Amino acid sequence: MKDKIIYSLNENDVQTVAEQEIGRRLSLEEINAIEDDVAENINWYEAIANAILENISK
Repeated sequence: MKDKIIYSLNENDVQTVAEQEIGRRLSLEEINAIEDDVAENINWYEAIANAILENISK
């Protein structure tokens, strides 16, 4: 169970945001250009900590 994926983003998620934000889909080159930046901007520690504190009794 330690390899179970809790949350992930896929290309469709990125395209949905692109369509809403800039009114069009991204090219493969554009997706590749933002891929690392997306991962670096997700504060995974804070998201996990907040979920634990909000849902698990001490």
